[in-house]
Amino acid sequence: MTTQTAEVSTKKPAKRGRNKDGSGIMPYILVFPTILLILVIAVYPMLDSLRISILDNPFIPSPNVVGLGNYTRVLSDPEFRTSILNTVVFTVISVALETVFGLGIALLINKTFPGRGLVRAAILVPWAFPTVVSAQMWFLMYNDQTGIITFILQGMHLLKPGDTLIGSPAGVIIAALITDIWKTTPFMALLILAGLQVIPTELYEASSVDGSTRWQSFWRITLPLLRGPLIIALMFRTLDAFRVFDLFYVFGKRSVQSMSTYANYFMFGGTASDFTPGVAAAFIVFLCGIVISIIYVSLMGGTLKQVD
Repeated sequence: MTTQTAEVSTKKPAKRGRNKDGSGIMPYILVFPTILLILVIAVYPMLDSLRISILDNPFIPSPNVVGLGNYTRVLSDPEFRTSILNTVVFTVISVALETVFGLGIALLINKTFPGRGLVRAAILVPWAFPTVVSAQMWFLMYNDQTGIITFILQGMHLLKPGDTLIGSPAGVIIAALITDIWKTTPFMALLILAGLQVIPTELYEASSVDGSTRWQSFWRITLPLLRGPLIIALMFRTLDAFRVFDLFYVFGKRSVQSMSTYANYFMFGGTASDFTPGVAAAFIVFLCGIVISIIYVSLMGGTLKQVD
């Protein structure tokens, strides 16, 4: 005779309004202050900027709604189109060079050697300076009277006597690139180093046993496993480079502008009627940042699918 035993479940059914772990609404209560803070300091200013950008003058009691008129005015301005070109050139070149240099530095300091901790801390010193401070420091070196860089370039006959690197639009962009690469390469190196730290050393040991060279190990092990952290680093750096303001504000003044400095000069350097076109320009920068973020997030999604 076969006896069948029925297992009686001791789990109580979850009450309505509770999560599977029985935590109820407590997680939502704990997260609510953070969500509220994000709404206040991020979402509301963004929506209010969108509202202002479609008005003619927000400083009068009853401003008129001009729709996309401010955006049309900004996009038809040759100076703004030039600022777009300056921003794109600066972003592409700076991010590319900082990634290459940052990857090289990260590979070097990832190895074990005496004083490695001190070296890792020392390379972060340029990144610790505020960008406007770094720009002012380098501005003195680009100076036509006391600038060491100007003196060297003139001695190499790359500049005429009395000329400076920041004396031309192309020179301003080059000066901004040099300063930004000096300052932000340590940031890229730090992010890439974090990705290198999680790659198992056993993979390199097995690769060396199979007879792979260091170059082959780099292409077949390091780069594929570094794809995720590298995309995250590129996203942070691209967004930061695209909204560049300080370097062009210090080096270029109003002669060579980025999209951010263009918006700033319109909002705070013009008349009341220029304020809303400046807000429209700033909102265009925001929209470009959203597009860049979506592109990188989609790339990260593809990376995660490959890992799965």
